[in-house]
Amino acid sequence: MKFIDEARIEVIGGRGGNGCASFRREKFVPKGGPDGGDGGRGGDVWVVADRNLNTLIDYRYTRRHCAGDGEHGRGSDCFGASGHDIELRVPVGTLVVDESTVSVIADLATDGQRSILAAGGRGGLGNLHFKSSTNRAPRQRTLGQAGQARTLRLELKILADVGLLGAPNAGKSTLLAAVSNARPKVADYPFTTLHPNLGMVRLDHGQGFVLADLPGLIEGAAEGAGLGHQFLRHLARTRLLLHVIDVAPGDEGLDPVKGAGAIVAELKRYDVGLHRKPRWLVLNKIDVLAPDERSERIEVLGERLRRKLRTKAPVFAVSAATGQGCRELMWAVYRFLEKRQRLPQSAQAVAAQALPARSQAGAA
Repeated sequence: MKFIDEARIEVIGGRGGNGCASFRREKFVPKGGPDGGDGGRGGDVWVVADRNLNTLIDYRYTRRHCAGDGEHGRGSDCFGASGHDIELRVPVGTLVVDESTVSVIADLATDGQRSILAAGGRGGLGNLHFKSSTNRAPRQRTLGQAGQARTLRLELKILADVGLLGAPNAGKSTLLAAVSNARPKVADYPFTTLHPNLGMVRLDHGQGFVLADLPGLIEGAAEGAGLGHQFLRHLARTRLLLHVIDVAPGDEGLDPVKGAGAIVAELKRYDVGLHRKPRWLVLNKIDVLAPDERSERIEVLGERLRRKLRTKAPVFAVSAATGQGCRELMWAVYRFLEKRQRLPQSAQAVAAQALPARSQAGAA
């Protein structure tokens, strides 16, 4: 299924039914008086978070959603029936924004959470309501009101405890596959990842967390270069970012420290709040370094990164291809999340629903 994380829709509440102007007509009952009933109210449009969904693709092609209209009132004191409500089911983590006011209407962060998007109109009053001691035969009635109409933008921010950040081909997808039960596409060319992938990292006896892999970032991402900027919003709900850095010797002109600094700068330009999140440095592909110079290169590179990025964040050296250092990294992340009060269990349930049930033994 194609991953869709943004959609624009139009929602319209049902119109209220008109009130009725009627008089009682019955044999042997002269001057029976008014008996016009009220119109029914229009239906409402609701949005509901559903953990069984993981994409907004249903709203990419069906853009207009209207609730039912209320019935008109009738004689003999018959009130019109209310219009039927409709529910729009969306993945957990969906943000609903009003396009006209650019205000957030709903932030659906838990399964089953619901919010009203467009209220239905009130039903009109029948002439029964206008009867009084001085107005014995009222012919007044009111019409039903139109329902609320809105143009909305749906944005999906996936629920994950930890997010993987880095340049294209840094090994993020390989790391995700090595430590979780996710099976993202892995290839030896840039931009292999075209949409976010979720993986459930399972440690021991129910201990674990949700890990998200996003398309790689490049310099100029804040202005729209590359693919990663389109999905940076998915890191907004994470508690920790793992900055994956490729340390494999390549072209002489490519400096991993300079590349890491450029990505962090793009992150800050995109969202200062995202830049302030806790961010650890993960040096990947250490298996391709010569064994006799591996320790020294990792130590030197770690110090250079800390100075360049002005951070005291921990530095981990791993090999996603061989699994070296991955288990230690995952346990360190788990202990960090435990201290920082991890996300609710509903976040893990959402991610587990979004994953293919191909492997139960995905622990690092």
